[in-house]
Amino acid sequence: MRGINDERTRRAPVTDHWSAPLEGSYDDEPPAPPSAPPIEIEEAQEPRRAPVRVVRRVSLPRRQPAARLGPRRPRSVRRVSGAVAAAATAASEATAGASTRAPVSLTRRVNLTRRPGYVKPRRVSLRKSPAQQRARWQAFAPEPARVPNLAQRILAVAGRVLAHEYTLAALGSLVLAVVMTWPTMRHPTRTIPQDLGDPLLQAWQLAWSGHALRTDPANLWNSNTFYPENYSFAFSDTLLGLAPFGLVGNGLPAAILRYNVVFVLAFALAFFGMYALVRQLGAARTGAVVAAAAFAYAPWRWGQAGHLHVLSSGGIVLALAMLARGHGLSLRDGFHRDRLRPGWALAGWIVAAWQISLGFGIGLPFAYVLALLVLVAGVAWLVAPLPSVPLAWLHANPVGWVRAWWPMRVKVPAMLLRANAAGVILFAGVTLGMAYPYLRVVEQHPYARRGVNELGLYSPPGYGFLTAPAESWLWGSGHSGLRAAMPAPNEGSLLLGFVVIGLALAGLLYSIWPYYVRFVLLIGMIASVVLAMGTSAPFHGKLSYVVLHRFLPGWDAIRTPGRLVLWTTLLAGILAAGAVSAFVERVREYVAERDPNRPGPILQLAMVLPLLLVLVEGISASHHPTVPPAPAALRQAEAPLLVLPSDQNNDEMTMAWSTDGFPAIVNGGSGFTPERLREVREVLANFPDAASIRLLRDLGVRSVVVVKSKAANGPYAAAVDADVSGLGVEREDTPDAVIYRIGTDPVA
Repeated sequence: MRGINDERTRRAPVTDHWSAPLEGSYDDEPPAPPSAPPIEIEEAQEPRRAPVRVVRRVSLPRRQPAARLGPRRPRSVRRVSGAVAAAATAASEATAGASTRAPVSLTRRVNLTRRPGYVKPRRVSLRKSPAQQRARWQAFAPEPARVPNLAQRILAVAGRVLAHEYTLAALGSLVLAVVMTWPTMRHPTRTIPQDLGDPLLQAWQLAWSGHALRTDPANLWNSNTFYPENYSFAFSDTLLGLAPFGLVGNGLPAAILRYNVVFVLAFALAFFGMYALVRQLGAARTGAVVAAAAFAYAPWRWGQAGHLHVLSSGGIVLALAMLARGHGLSLRDGFHRDRLRPGWALAGWIVAAWQISLGFGIGLPFAYVLALLVLVAGVAWLVAPLPSVPLAWLHANPVGWVRAWWPMRVKVPAMLLRANAAGVILFAGVTLGMAYPYLRVVEQHPYARRGVNELGLYSPPGYGFLTAPAESWLWGSGHSGLRAAMPAPNEGSLLLGFVVIGLALAGLLYSIWPYYVRFVLLIGMIASVVLAMGTSAPFHGKLSYVVLHRFLPGWDAIRTPGRLVLWTTLLAGILAAGAVSAFVERVREYVAERDPNRPGPILQLAMVLPLLLVLVEGISASHHPTVPPAPAALRQAEAPLLVLPSDQNNDEMTMAWSTDGFPAIVNGGSGFTPERLREVREVLANFPDAASIRLLRDLGVRSVVVVKSKAANGPYAAAVDADVSGLGVEREDTPDAVIYRIGTDPVA
């Protein structure tokens, strides 16, 4: 600096700072040559330089001349340590002499002014508070985010929920179900799908469960039908899990509307559940949609359109999807510990328990499948991986092998264990609770058990898996010849869909699933087909279905082995999803290298074509007959009562009529006919006569209603205008029926 080597200053030796540079010196200054003379500082007599100036911004102005401390001029200002700052302060005070300026903290950036009297203008004072300094530049700061109010937060959450993949999938499932089951919802209070048989029985079941829970839950299993039998509600699959629908509405129109709504929702849930399962397993969205359509709208389902408990299989795939998500499982990526979700696992068990409550027709095989999956998961946890040790060492030190093996196990979180334990307990409790009334029914009616001989009537032949039911719009009429040779066409026509079968076969060769997964899926399909054939399988099913029928608890109550095609459809759908997903991913890789990077019309059509073909095969041609209204005489007759004619089909309609008030009736339709009802039907073939009246008095029946439209051309035609004198019976003729009021025995 100027003035340091002035002739009027007194020389004083200083430390050679070139050989030992102080901390904080300029990094970009090259060292002085060894021959450079030492720098000496003399005490100034007069202050000729400005005092050291401390500023915030200390870059040197390029236009001002400045003395150099070395061969180069510093271009930037460095932070200096406290020692250098103290030395600079001491030198400044020595040269300033009488300067009265208060010392300023040198912990900030500093600069030594190069020209005497030059003061760099300062715009921000160091003495201002940090808040004042921030306010100076607030105009240049970004606008602060606005805090949304409650309404805005609710709308944001609603938008995220509505735009979620599974929300869109659920809405799409519902819309597609309405379209594919049309015209079910055209006249939902007057017409019913398929026929006037089992659908009316199940409409009554939905109505009775809600009525019993609302009025008398203790007598849920003792329904108003099959009077005076006990546990009559358990004579067939109950659909008890759908009881909340029965809590709303009364009468026949409400029962029909309720059934139609549940009928449509059954297809929607099957589609959505299969979509969620295949997505969880690792398939692409397009593949998941194809698998869901194949599962929900397989042609064989329309042959079961009158069996709501068979159509209500969406809980099976939805429960499997939740359990897989809860345990971090995927067919494509395997097991991931970081993806464990105990809440989803518990939800899966809850849905599985709900599925069991719909009935054991398809619920019992589902329970055994879950037990098999739990067994396989437990064995896999125990045996893989195993420590690799020599066999001789293993024999010599088995305890050491166990000690080496146990730490290698996958650590299962405690929350997941508790969730599974709670779910298994809930599932087992619901299963046992549902089984109790059925066990009592078998105890009171031993003939309700299904024998092996009865299986032959409902066992489909091998070609049945390539035969469509009559309700199939595309293949129904073309397969009429194949159905004519079947003893039970609706139970033997089990076509999965030719498109699905083709995609499943393609998925064995070209798929996103690993090869071992494809092999397991193929083995599962073959096993399910063999079991679904019942006694039509090789060796008359003695090595397959008959073994399950004889040894598995509860399996002897299932007389329709063909319904196991449900599992064949599920596995085929997963294979098909693998093939479609592989094709979609290949298309994406192909278009990623092109500009624009999106598929053209032909590729888009190729990706959508499998879905369109599957849906075309799944179009229904089911009938939707109009349900006749209940006779007004039913409301006038005193209960308990009997409605004639009485047989399986007529009694199911009578059960639907009884939803208006639920009077106790002798009529009833189910999977088996109780001996008492069989006797009533035989004796009342000659009604009214002394024997039939005596039997009715013994049962406690107070009224008999003969429906004119049904009895006119049948065996009960004489009962329309019969003479009842001397029988102690009062006869009343109404426009639609004849009421016989049974009084006391005149002889007694």
